[in-house]
Amino acid sequence: MSNFVLKEKDRTILKLIAESYLKIGKPISSGIVVQKSHQFISPATVRNIMVKLEKYGFLAQPHTSAGRIPTDKGLRFYVNSLFEEAIIPTGQTKVLQEAFSLEKGDVNSLLIKVSKILADCSDNLGFVLSPRISKINFHHLRFIKISEEKVMIILIATFNLVLTEIVETNEYFTQMELDKASQFINQRFNGKNLFFVRNYLLKELPKYKLKYEHTLNKLISLVKSYIYQEDQESEIFLQGTSKFLEKPELFDMERLKSLFQNFEEKARLSRLLSDFISLDRVKVLIGSELNIPDISDCSLILSHYGYDDLVLGSLGIIGPKRIPYKKIIPLVDYVAKKLSQTIIHNQ
Repeated sequence: MSNFVLKEKDRTILKLIAESYLKIGKPISSGIVVQKSHQFISPATVRNIMVKLEKYGFLAQPHTSAGRIPTDKGLRFYVNSLFEEAIIPTGQTKVLQEAFSLEKGDVNSLLIKVSKILADCSDNLGFVLSPRISKINFHHLRFIKISEEKVMIILIATFNLVLTEIVETNEYFTQMELDKASQFINQRFNGKNLFFVRNYLLKELPKYKLKYEHTLNKLISLVKSYIYQEDQESEIFLQGTSKFLEKPELFDMERLKSLFQNFEEKARLSRLLSDFISLDRVKVLIGSELNIPDISDCSLILSHYGYDDLVLGSLGIIGPKRIPYKKIIPLVDYVAKKLSQTIIHNQ
């Protein structure tokens, strides 16, 4: 069965069933397929193909007398067919271009705005996973003591956005030590990132041993603590949760409550999304492919943003499996590209 290849007529009928189901949310009969088909095809032929598609796991029949609905496997086939043909409407492109006339400044404000754009344009849940400071090239960095155990990192990226993060540390620092550490890094590592700084200092520490050993050991410990903390949790910006409450017909209400509990546990959600960050232009995960029972009624459409070949974070949309993929895939692709361009053009 795994070697089964769909013929052209099979593919056409599966796409028609998927598109019809996504629109009306009910089992699709052979009569509807015949009606929507632009080529002559008999009801008997359609029925035979539907039986075959069900046999190979692309369709399911909820009731004996009902039509068929696409399974997650059937939706996956349909979604894969969209990547080459899906184009964002010209009118929406114009609106989005105006929305991306973003000013330089605080990165969090930018990402909140982007998550809202995704939510508003898709009528679903929009999210943006924040970039990891340790991967971002900077032209200025400063450490500020907040308390005995906490230090704030203020980083001005080479693309002129300001990022701040608080790191917990076991090392005791005076503000004077932090100022010297900031000065040391800014003088020697302008245009690099904290990953580079950490690796360089670990490798080259013997060079500075006599003059800076104690301070550099503490500095390395601080940077390592931050990178470890960053690996445990990335910040996630969510917009549009109220839109889910307006669609109770698409979800079992108990599952909906469980879904929102997961969304409230942002650390868990951000770890899930971090696992899916890749260089793929757009990635679509449907229902059971998410491998999380509580959100098996959902689909996740996401892409990455960044500059050059550096992936800074991910963004996308979470919605029901009956989401308009033909509209959503190009939307996520476009917003990811626009966010990346905005970052690059601010350099």
